[in-house]
Amino acid sequence: MKYFRKLVGDKCYLSPISMDDVERYTEWVNDMEIGQFMLFTSSVIDMDKEKRTLLNLMDNDAVFAIIEKDTNKCIGNCGLHQINNVHRHATFGIFIGEKTFWNQGVGTEAATLILDFAFNILNLNSINMDVLSYNKRAIRSYEKVGFKYAGKRREYMFMSGEYHDVLIYDILAKDFTSPYVKDVFARSISEEAGRSKITII
Repeated sequence: MKYFRKLVGDKCYLSPISMDDVERYTEWVNDMEIGQFMLFTSSVIDMDKEKRTLLNLMDNDAVFAIIEKDTNKCIGNCGLHQINNVHRHATFGIFIGEKTFWNQGVGTEAATLILDFAFNILNLNSINMDVLSYNKRAIRSYEKVGFKYAGKRREYMFMSGEYHDVLIYDILAKDFTSPYVKDVFARSISEEAGRSKITII
């Protein structure tokens, strides 16, 4: 089995990235339909470069493959980047490469799971992210998770012959409710307490 259930939702789970999927990732990052919403559109990426990129991300950031729960199929990835343990903040990124899973709520659930990891495992306090102003689907998803609009970079990205604003969003730990980590912890504590009871006759 090449995937491992680190954080589990109803539709997907987050797993360490498998290098068996390098070809799939390379296909995704070169797909202009996907790239128009990302920051790597102008890059030309072959499999060797994508492999180096993934290895670097796994060494320096907290990145996960997004795995569809029923089929165990890798459909994208998400990550926490530029993690600062002094000021307790990081930058969030996500993409769903399998386009048949767009508008299915999987990205929203994956974002919720990685925020749970950020706030309740890594003890971070603030997570920020950038999103292109025309990426309305992603903006709706981020706002549903709890991200708040924090500002914008005007005419910051060039795409299809025009400059576009990049919107800045963030979310704080105090504004987030754990959907998974705290429940797992509570169950394990409850089970341990049950095993520890001694009946005296």
